[in-house]
Formats: sequence, structure tokens, C-alpha cells
Amino acid sequence: MANSKLSQAKNAKNDEFYTQWADIEKEVQAYLEFDPDVFRGKTILCPCDDPYESNFFKYFALRFHSFKLKKLIATCYVGSPIANTQLSLFPDESEENKTTRKPHKIEITEIPDMNKDGAVDLADVELLLASDRNHLTRLQGDGDFRSEEIKKLRDEADMIITNPPFSLFREFLEWIIEAGKKFLIIGNMNAITYKEIFPLIKENKMWLGVSIHSGDREFQVPKSYPLNAAGYRIDESGNKYIRVKGVRWFTNLDHGRRHQNLTLMTMQDNLKFSRHKEIKEKKSYNKYDNYDAIEVPYTDAIPSDYDGIMGVPISFLDKYCPDQFKIIGIDRYVEDNPNYGHRFKIKGKEIYARILIKRKRKGK
Repeated sequence: MANSKLSQAKNAKNDEFYTQWADIEKEVQAYLEFDPDVFRGKTILCPCDDPYESNFFKYFALRFHSFKLKKLIATCYVGSPIANTQLSLFPDESEENKTTRKPHKIEITEIPDMNKDGAVDLADVELLLASDRNHLTRLQGDGDFRSEEIKKLRDEADMIITNPPFSLFREFLEWIIEAGKKFLIIGNMNAITYKEIFPLIKENKMWLGVSIHSGDREFQVPKSYPLNAAGYRIDESGNKYIRVKGVRWFTNLDHGRRHQNLTLMTMQDNLKFSRHKEIKEKKSYNKYDNYDAIEVPYTDAIPSDYDGIMGVPISFLDKYCPDQFKIIGIDRYVEDNPNYGHRFKIKGKEIYARILIKRKRKGK
């Protein structure tokens, strides 16, 4: 069945991560700083976002006029598993059935000051939906992003902005790319190594966002979610939050960070003055057993004067400038590697995934 994987993910409750407002705001602001009109006249679709709970919907609804949006669309798959409610949209939903809400969509083309209090907020959104039910409608299907119903909304939209289920990240990204849409989505950094996804990065069709470079991020999860993560908390209302490592924004929206060259030392200076002991104490960089490239285990240890191929950690993409470096490949998917499909080795030992890069010469 088309929905089997999505249903399994929902049933397992391991993909219901609700992005925090602060993380959305910090990331979006970076694109506005680079291009103040990035959202002007655009239709934004949030296809994995129950507006009862989604901070994506709430954020863009409250910024609808300041961003000069054309339309905001949010769709819900079956219903929110989170019990608390900030918007009560359907009058026929009792407290008992709110956790099994039927899939629906919201389409907004304006948000007037409905309560005449001098500000536009979620209360105005609720009043708008209550006064004109054409903005809020039931979906005919189950809200699966792969359904023809949601595909039509995708095709109408200019941008897809959401937090898709991590287990369906590959399929969701393919769904966006095939429609040629702009996007800003959140996912696990390990997705970089997927053979379906890495070519998009290599070909400069997708890159990492601005605001998350290291550490972990907090997500709200359903109250039924088992708290076996390393970091979690429960607030005074009983809402659960977990911290997830390796999270990154993935996008094809341009931002200023990706045009900033890394400040680097020469190879000789790295071997003398690097802050990394294993670099400083060596008289040369390691080479791989099974590929002709040098190993650079830290992004700030990339030599500024080396013209050959270098293997760097995938975290290099946080600071990657396409004007400074060219991406050659990633260890296991380098087609000219006689050991294609295998990780690189140093002195017989496999290492973590490495991205292969080469310095660009000026004017080339």
C-alpha cells in the first residue's frame, strides 16, 4: 500500500517531532536578511503540519502580511497525536475525538484583524476560519503527501516548508524535487550520505541551512512517546520534549553564509600551528588505502594551498562555499573508486563517511 510506511511511522510514534518556534524563526530570518523579498507573492505549502499544533503554520500565519505572502496552505495527515489544543477549528470535534481528527486543509489568502484589537494573531486566524468555512475544509483522502489531492496543492505552491517524517525523508525530498519547488525542510544529517540525496548536494541543487551547525535540537513529541532519549523534559502542562542530535535544515533557498569563503592556513602552517594535536604532530596528512586523496579530519584543517582531492567530514557542508571548493563525491559513491560501495580506509581501518572536495582556482 502507498501509505504503509507512513502508517508504520505514525503508529510507532517515532516521527512525530514538532519543530520549535525559535528554530523556525532563526532559520527563516537568515533568508530574509539575504533577500527581504524572498517570500513576497509566494504560496507556501506546509504538507505535514496540523495547524492545531504546527509552529510552521502558526509562524507563517502570524507573518502573513509582513512577509507579503500570496497564500498559506497547511494539510494534516489523519490528525494530531498531541493532546493540547491552541486552535479549535471544527465545531463537531469533542474533547474525546480531537486525537483522531479527520485530515483537513487550511488555505489562507488574507488575515484581517477580526477582533479589532489592533493586532493580527492566532485569535484572528480562528475567527477568520469560523466566519468563512471555505478556508477550512476536510480532505477527501487521508492527507498522505503522495496522494493526488496533496500533489495538486504541491503543484500550486511556490515553496514547501515543513518538518517531514524522518523515516520518509528520501521519498519526501524526491516528491519536492520532481515538482521543481523551492523548499526549506528539516531532517537528520545522515541523509547527506544517502545515494539518492547526495547528488543533489554535489550538483548544487540543495545545500544545508544557516542556523543549525552542531549540537542537538529540542522537539515536542506526543504524550504517549516513550522518553528513552538521552535528553528530554516535561513541562508544567505535561507536554513532552526530546533532544535530537544531528539535525539540519535542507534547502535550495539562497543565503549569505554559503557565499563566505573559509579562512584557512597553508598545509605547512597547519602542520605547525593547528589546534588539533593529531594534525600538528604529523609531518604530513594521511592518505587513504583505497583512494588517491588526503584525509582532512577537521574542516578548519583544510589546507589552503593543496590542489589535490581531499576527504573531509560531512560536517564540512555546514561551511561549504561553492565558490571556494568543488565537491567531487562521497567515499562509498565515488564511481572512479575501484572499491566503489565501500568506505575509505586508513592503515586498514574504515573511517566515518568522507566528502571529497577539491579547491577551486580563482576564475575557474
